[in-house]
Amino acid sequence: MNYLRLLIGAGLAVLVTSGLFYIMPLLIEMADKELDESPATKIADITMPETEIEARVDEAKPEKPDDPEEPPPDLAQPDIEPVDANPDALNMSPQISADVSIGLGGLGGSDGEYLPIVKVAPMYPRRANTRGIEGYCTVEYTVTKSGSVRDPVPVDCQPKGYFERASVNAALKFKYKPRVIDGEAIDVSGVQNRFTYELEQ
Repeated sequence: MNYLRLLIGAGLAVLVTSGLFYIMPLLIEMADKELDESPATKIADITMPETEIEARVDEAKPEKPDDPEEPPPDLAQPDIEPVDANPDALNMSPQISADVSIGLGGLGGSDGEYLPIVKVAPMYPRRANTRGIEGYCTVEYTVTKSGSVRDPVPVDCQPKGYFERASVNAALKFKYKPRVIDGEAIDVSGVQNRFTYELEQ
């Protein structure tokens, strides 16, 4: 039974294939054979004009400047004045001045062997500046063996409550040449410095 089906299927396949091979040439022959025989449009030839490229070799070169006959004179060095080791400090705030005066107390008053090297002006307190308040503040502290300031304390400030902090902060930045006895540096207590706060008119 199966062989019979295979034979029938094979026969049908052969018939269909043969029919396709016969029909395809017929379809090709029945197609439109007319071709577009209109003359083709000719594109104009593009020609480039002949140009000569000239290489400009002989160009004028800038003339070399003449050597100076004499070298320029050496510039004079500006004269720099030596900085005083003990200047009156000035406040750098605009329209504000502060006078810094130093007083010698304790052991250093009579000996005078320690000297201030760096004095920093205090910053004018903003609250006093905006209110137009002037005054002064005296700070007492100890000059150490290394020349720094230790334990600054405001002892006399007028008006009170305005200039104490600024004066203490400025005193902490002072530098001194320490007092020396028998070749050894010693601490000097009771040193006082008075800061005067004045507004520029």
